[in-house]
Amino acid sequence: MARNIVKMKLDIIFKAIFSKEENEDLLHSFLSSVLEIPYDSIKKIIVQNSEILPETITGKFSRLDLKLQVDDKLVNVELQVKNESDFKDRALFYWSKMYSGELKSGDEYGDLKQSISINIINFNMFDCPEYHSLFKIMETTRHEVLSEKCAIHFFELKKVNKKVNKNNRMELWLQLINAESEEELDMLKETNVSEIQKAVMIIHKMSDDEKIQEAARLREKALHDEATALGHARREGIAEGRAEGRAEGIAEGEQIGIQKGRAEGIAEERAKLETNLRALGLSEDMIRKALDKY
Repeated sequence: MARNIVKMKLDIIFKAIFSKEENEDLLHSFLSSVLEIPYDSIKKIIVQNSEILPETITGKFSRLDLKLQVDDKLVNVELQVKNESDFKDRALFYWSKMYSGELKSGDEYGDLKQSISINIINFNMFDCPEYHSLFKIMETTRHEVLSEKCAIHFFELKKVNKKVNKNNRMELWLQLINAESEEELDMLKETNVSEIQKAVMIIHKMSDDEKIQEAARLREKALHDEATALGHARREGIAEGRAEGRAEGIAEGEQIGIQKGRAEGIAEERAKLETNLRALGLSEDMIRKALDKY
């Protein structure tokens, strides 16, 4: 019987693996691969929020991202399993908070660090076959980059190739994060890429730990409850909006009907008045002046 493995795309598992000091080599390899920068160019990595508090596991609407300082750069990694319609805006907002949050009173704007946002999402966001999208601030005609201090990455897991290629480190890490079965893990282990093999071993070990399995179950339940709550609120909002729209429509219709009836009544009275005035033998000029006053 196949073992029930914990999924690395669950944020508490992802963070638990990468935030441990003994796994810095894995984090080093992951960042080098997804940011496409030389491994040796990364000299120092500081995990700024390694803790996972118990209430964040079961609490709805809690975000478990990974905040890092990589040499002189700020990096934020977030996993998003459920599709959210405003995720682009949220990603931009989180990047802006990271970029501006480090500027202290008296600091110069030039002191702002390069800020890199890495968003690993379990749904399709862009209408393209590529699983990796990188956004920067640039001029729309010349494509001149305004500043290298802004970089927002999106990795769409559903577009990642299923075929394992040991020479594509970026894809290997995304395939590992996306793995949901022991068979997928074994395929990745056979690549003989040391960091990937170590990560597979850690996932196997975590999968055998009942406490971690229970924490993962509770976290998945919290995320499911959150998605259900948001979906229910959205549906209620739509229903309420429709009900209000119908009520407003009825009220507006009634008002239009009253106005139309009133206009028709006035027109009818004017017609009767004109007939009576003509019967009296009044001139056209007198009839017109009388109708204008009506």
